[in-house]
Amino acid sequence: MKNRYEALLVLNAQGREETVKEIIDRLESEFQQEGAQIEQVQKMDKRQFSYASGPLNAGYYVNLVFNAEPQSIAKLRSKFKLDPEVYRQNYQRLQEKNEKPAKKMAKAK
Repeated sequence: MKNRYEALLVLNAQGREETVKEIIDRLESEFQQEGAQIEQVQKMDKRQFSYASGPLNAGYYVNLVFNAEPQSIAKLRSKFKLDPEVYRQNYQRLQEKNEKPAKKMAKAK
């Protein structure tokens, strides 16, 4: 069963700012190769990091909303971990559009 996910990718395009569109297109095709159906791609431009944890101090943020099988997330993680143009990646499972949020439990006293 396919679940709905959101991926936040930080791209390392240092010195290659004009190729960001091609990088995003390539990443979209890699998502589709793993069986993901992309709903939305949001390019959030270049942003400075709050603190520099490595050689980069800024990156291009890209947000993707897609439907995929749970096991394809692990494949995407390992594939993008080896990709020098993907600096950071984060995946989060979203609720289905018709799914109600979980009810909060009352605190036990």
